[in-house]
Amino acid sequence: MHIKVDHNEVFGFIRPFQDIHSLGMSTVGRLLEDCGFTVHQGDGEIAEAISRIAKAENISLLLNWINKNRITRLGFSYRLDPQDARVNFGRVFHLLKDYKAFSNQGGLLKQVYFAGLPEACNAIKNEYNQEIPVFYGDETQLETLLKIGIPEHKIPKEIYQGSKYDDDLMAFAEQFIASGQHHFFNPPKRETYPNFGTLKDTLAERVRYNKEAKNLPLTRVHVGPYNPKYNEAKKEFNSWLKNLSESGFLDIVSVGSSQLSQSNFGEEWGDKPNGGGVPINSEKDLRDIWEASRPMLVRTYAGTKNIPELAKIYEKNINIAWHALSLWWFNQIDGRGPYPVKKNLEQHFETLKVIAASGKPFEPNIPHHFSFRGGDDYSYVLSSYLAAIAAKKLGVKYMVLQVMLNTPKSTWGVQDLAKAKTLIKLLRELEDKNFKVFLQPRAGLDYFSPDLEKAKIQLAKVSAMMDDIEPDNVTSPDLIHVVSYCEAVKLATPPFINESIQITLSAIAEYRKQKKSGLVDDMKQNKEVIERTDDLYRTVKSIVGILEKNILDLYTPEGFYQVFKKGVMPVPYLWEGREEFKNAIKWDTRLVDGSVKVVDEKGKPVEPVKRVENLFKN
Repeated sequence: MHIKVDHNEVFGFIRPFQDIHSLGMSTVGRLLEDCGFTVHQGDGEIAEAISRIAKAENISLLLNWINKNRITRLGFSYRLDPQDARVNFGRVFHLLKDYKAFSNQGGLLKQVYFAGLPEACNAIKNEYNQEIPVFYGDETQLETLLKIGIPEHKIPKEIYQGSKYDDDLMAFAEQFIASGQHHFFNPPKRETYPNFGTLKDTLAERVRYNKEAKNLPLTRVHVGPYNPKYNEAKKEFNSWLKNLSESGFLDIVSVGSSQLSQSNFGEEWGDKPNGGGVPINSEKDLRDIWEASRPMLVRTYAGTKNIPELAKIYEKNINIAWHALSLWWFNQIDGRGPYPVKKNLEQHFETLKVIAASGKPFEPNIPHHFSFRGGDDYSYVLSSYLAAIAAKKLGVKYMVLQVMLNTPKSTWGVQDLAKAKTLIKLLRELEDKNFKVFLQPRAGLDYFSPDLEKAKIQLAKVSAMMDDIEPDNVTSPDLIHVVSYCEAVKLATPPFINESIQITLSAIAEYRKQKKSGLVDDMKQNKEVIERTDDLYRTVKSIVGILEKNILDLYTPEGFYQVFKKGVMPVPYLWEGREEFKNAIKWDTRLVDGSVKVVDEKGKPVEPVKRVENLFKN
């Protein structure tokens, strides 16, 4: 195999249904389209078929999809258990051979690719005598395209470009990790107060006391063992919580609950697949988690069914630190929940009322989900801004602004800074005595290398960038969602979590020292960041004005549904609901100077305000 790609070839990407991680396939698909190739992403039906490929009707469905779309290059992605990945890929590959789907057998397929965790990639390489190109996840855009077999003359020149800011951050991070100084970083001495660690404790109080002490940011980490056995998983998780609590590095534990916990809480699970994550199926499970985590604050995923009711249960049993909702997401169109988009919005707006009554913060877990599906930078900012306005109108008093950097991972740092600065500027304008915003940056979901030393450097790099979002504010960010550096390879256990926090906080402390000494550039006056921030700010404000003028009752479930249905926020790589949201998928997006923009048929950026205005002229 390893046949060079011809100009007229067609790519297809598939995954088993149980692996919800589709970001990598969407990213590679976008790269290939930028090179001029046609790309097809397997939908939910194909994913279901891949999961049960041994059934005759399922291999027939896959073969029909390949033949109908004239696919010559097939990518298979599975980023969960390496052994499951090897078995799943093997079944698909050998059935394709049995049904003579390859070009040397008279079929269409010239090449199959595999993407997964390093252990799975190594197993596939060895098992198939290096015939299958494998992708570990840390390849650059250029490395990815060359490994696929794309001729160099087909690769856009932008792929070869970079950013001085990113190079400078990388140099800082490499030097920092090489020094090993993070190993000597001790747990921050957090201020205690009467409600600290009790059922009356709140994020607002903890942030306030931490700021008054001029301490480094609070840390939040997503935590949860992967164990399909219900009781064993609960026991292991509670042991982890006690370990993390005693070590003193982590302030807020974010429970990595399973998909069944989110969709079928309190029901009989039977033999339904848990989907990975902590199994939580009773109020006692929640109370046990709270007890084991003292004195950390606790939060968990929102439900995907009966969402307001589950929010109340979280309030009662874990004094949830804040609630995160995705509004347009975690439903049928991304395979994360049972509801159609409109009903999901209705449930989330009802849940916002529950949040308002509780006095707890709301986190819009939204903008990066548009980015995962090819959304542009304007949509990234707009989606979170709309959510904030709606939440404030419903009486929500606090907002946790999560800003996922490195999304897509080819984004330049100056563009990341501009998006973050625009969002915090827009939301700070909403602040008053009844509405307060907490900034919470984080690294990207698929940012880290499976090479653990390289991943440590990446974590230090993105941590330094976080300090450039509000460089004049010594108490910003308020908190950080620390992504453990090992997550491209293995589950983040307490030792990895603690070291990741050490890297994050000590990198910020060192970066501040070096800025003060003039050893690294001060980004406050960076012309590129200032101009891009101004553009994003003015554009998003103009788009909101257009929406408020043209959509009756904009800040309602129906209003938000119309925003999506009209195509205001493009999602060219949406997998499900493509007919319902045909106006959102019809736009092409492309990386332009390190930012994602909507482009026309010639690849030229489309003026965003005019694009949205035109949506309402028909």
